[in-house]
Amino acid sequence: MNPNRRVFLKIAGKATAVSLLLPAFACTSNTKSTSETETDTAKPGASALGEFGIQLYTLRDIIYEDPKGILKQLSEFGFTQIESYEGTEGMFWGMSNTEFKSYLDSLGMRIVSSHCSMGEGFEEKAKAAAEIGMKYLICPSVGAQKDMAAWDKIIEQFNECGAICRKYGIRFAYHNHAYSFDEMDGVIIQDYMMEKTNPLSVDFQLDLYWVVTAGADPIAYLNKYPNRFKLCHVKDRLKTASPEEHSASCTLGTGSINYPEILKIAQAQGMEYYILEQERYDGTTPIACAKAGAQYLKNISLS
Repeated sequence: MNPNRRVFLKIAGKATAVSLLLPAFACTSNTKSTSETETDTAKPGASALGEFGIQLYTLRDIIYEDPKGILKQLSEFGFTQIESYEGTEGMFWGMSNTEFKSYLDSLGMRIVSSHCSMGEGFEEKAKAAAEIGMKYLICPSVGAQKDMAAWDKIIEQFNECGAICRKYGIRFAYHNHAYSFDEMDGVIIQDYMMEKTNPLSVDFQLDLYWVVTAGADPIAYLNKYPNRFKLCHVKDRLKTASPEEHSASCTLGTGSINYPEILKIAQAQGMEYYILEQERYDGTTPIACAKAGAQYLKNISLS
C-alpha cells in the first residue's frame, strides 16, 4: 500500500503530528516484557480472557514436519483453541475433519475457525467445518482492489459465502490487512465492507496488528461496530518500527501495542475469540514465540 494513502479514521477525532507517529492506543503502558511473563505465576483471576487460541500459520515453517506433535506442544502451552489455514495438507493437516477433531479432543483443544479460500469447493468446506462444530470460515485476504466496483464484487462474494455458512449453522468472516483502511472515493474500505455486508451472516476478524500498522484506531473501530468483530488476531509490533514499516511483527508482549487497553474494550464490545498470530520471529523460533505468547495471554490483566 502506498503510505501516502494511509489515513486515520475520521471517527477517531483530530490527531496531532505526534500522535500520528505514536498513537495513544499503541502505547505499552500496561504490558510486560517476555522475561517478566515467563517468570510470573498467573494469579487467580488475573487474566480476564479465559480461553485463547493460536493461528497455525504462526507455526508454518515447522508444522508440516509433525502436525500432531506441534499441536500437542501448543496444548501444553495453554492454548485451547485452534485456528487453522489451508496449507498444502488442507485445513485438517492430512486428516479427515473428524480425525482432526478427535485428536484435538484428546488434547483438550478444539478448532474454532479456519482461514480458507472463497473459491471452488467452499460449500464442501462449510459442511465439513459444521460437522465438527467449528464456528467460522474466514477469508484471509483479498488484496487491494482498483476501484469501488471491484470492492462491490468482493462484498457480493462475502454475502454469498455468508449465506452458505449460515445454511450449515456456522458463520463467515473477513480478516483485514492494512489495505482495508485505504480511502477510496471518500470512504474507508473497511467501513464500506462492514456497512454493505449482511450482519446476519458475515462477521469480521480484527487483525489488531494490521489496524495499528495502517494508522487506524482499533478502539474507535470496536466502539463504532459493536458485535461485528467476533474474532481478533493478537500480535505485537516492534517498538522500533517506523510508521511505514509493514513487516514488524514481534513476540507478543515485547512490542508497542497496548493490548490490556484494547482487549478490555474488545471484550466489552462483543469479541469472543482471541487468537495469537505471529508473522516474523525476531531472532527466535516459532515454538518459542508461541510459548511466550501463551504466557502473556495467561497473565494479561484487563482491569
